[in-house]
Amino acid sequence: MNFEIVKYRVNDYELTCQVSGQGVPLLLVHGSLCDYRYWQAQVEALSARYRVIVPSLRHYFPEQWVGQGIGFSTEQHVDDLLALIDQLPAPVHLLGHSRGGNICLRVALMAPHKLLSLALADPGGDFADNVFTGANIEAPVSPVERNQFRQQALGMIREGDVEGGLQLFVDTVSGAGVWSRSSAQFREMATANAMTLVGQVADHPAPINRESISQLQLPVLLIGGARSPEPFPRILQALQLSLADARLVTIPGASHGMNVIRPASFNRAVLEFVDQY
Repeated sequence: MNFEIVKYRVNDYELTCQVSGQGVPLLLVHGSLCDYRYWQAQVEALSARYRVIVPSLRHYFPEQWVGQGIGFSTEQHVDDLLALIDQLPAPVHLLGHSRGGNICLRVALMAPHKLLSLALADPGGDFADNVFTGANIEAPVSPVERNQFRQQALGMIREGDVEGGLQLFVDTVSGAGVWSRSSAQFREMATANAMTLVGQVADHPAPINRESISQLQLPVLLIGGARSPEPFPRILQALQLSLADARLVTIPGASHGMNVIRPASFNRAVLEFVDQY
């Protein structure tokens, strides 16, 4: 697989990106505890048709952040992506997973004119209750309640039990036993990004509300794993009922990391979608 590592200067920070292929830009944005390495099973397939650009968000690997100082927030990551897109031939396709999906949705809400399409794979993050109640769906536990497991995981990591803290985080997000079944490469990546949980625990972005979602005039692909735990299926259902132009694809036999577990199905769904635009 041919790719290069490119550093883009955005908002006084060097954003490290893996870049491959030619053509219209397609950005892939990782979620919690991950970095550009998360998308290895996508780069080759997608770069056959697109200029695939895979950033590591601010303070993630290859930076070795120790959790001190400013710059880790949803708002900062959104601003960095907007600044990155401004350096590319616009408009672009944008795909985000988990927390990265929430960030990509915020990018789309702020600058829909910069995007050709938006794809969200099990988007997480903070959503207002009316995103769910407006679609006649019971809202999941509040962001404050959900943040408690992040604080517990971070406490374990700070006390030296990095493996235990990461296992708690990953198994809570993706399902019991996922950490123990994960590849050595994934566990190495999560370990390298363990201290980014400092930033996540401290990050309290304004929840995305139903009104802003319903006004988004972009084609949106929603991707879920057939075995993904709550709240992801509920979030996808609520988004599908709130967005003006959304379609939902479910990846069989996969949980939250569906692009890693079932890459062929995931890549096919993404290409069938973005090829239309």
